[in-house]
Amino acid sequence: MRVTRIHFDRPLSAGAIVSLSESAATHVSRVLRLGPGDELTLFDGQGGEYPAKIVDARGIVVRVQAGECRTVDRESPLHLALVQGISRGERMDWVVQKATELGAAEIIPVLTERSVVKLNPSQAERKRDHWLGIAIAACEQCGRNRVPVIRAPADFSAWLAAEPAAGVRILLDASGSDAPHALKQTGRVTLLIGPEGGLGNAERAAALSAGFQAMRLGPRILRTETAAIAALTALQLLAGDLGANDSPTALQV
Repeated sequence: MRVTRIHFDRPLSAGAIVSLSESAATHVSRVLRLGPGDELTLFDGQGGEYPAKIVDARGIVVRVQAGECRTVDRESPLHLALVQGISRGERMDWVVQKATELGAAEIIPVLTERSVVKLNPSQAERKRDHWLGIAIAACEQCGRNRVPVIRAPADFSAWLAAEPAAGVRILLDASGSDAPHALKQTGRVTLLIGPEGGLGNAERAAALSAGFQAMRLGPRILRTETAAIAALTALQLLAGDLGANDSPTALQV
């Protein structure tokens, strides 16, 4: 029987009795109908997980006691940073959810020349909180004990100018090369995907000047949300935790 996993937003310790958030408590007591003595797994997003038991459940008040921390690491050997042009509505939510399940360590939403979505600072912060909630729920479902970093939405050009170049940098582009060649793997891969309509010409040129290599995934043009998931899967298969080798030394793209 699968044990329910719950994210706890403060540091945990063995033996601690903690109260779940109102939303988590409602889900546990009213949706799952769990009560005193039932088991859960808690994780605080910093690595490891804690077997726990419910000691009190009264509506929106659920208190649980954490057991000994178990060192369980389900993270990829690749540090995958997804730089995603923000798409509309549920498309972006879907990308955040699936990228989390596929092991992305960072998700960096960017506003580009052709972005349909426009956000002021307060809207951007609310969006970040919304996407963080989606990522946490995905971690609860898929077994990850580290929540990916969800950055606040940023202007693409400002992000590119401020972000230090590190590791392998890939721009997914229908006009890019699909010829395989070896790239030395440093542990970090930054994957850049434009919004609906792709990056503007000046943005594409700036990305290439900043060390991104243009590549495509096959002969078909993919939607922005499809491209993100397909590319993350391919990278994990080639050099991450979906392939045969646990400690890859080179990445083929």
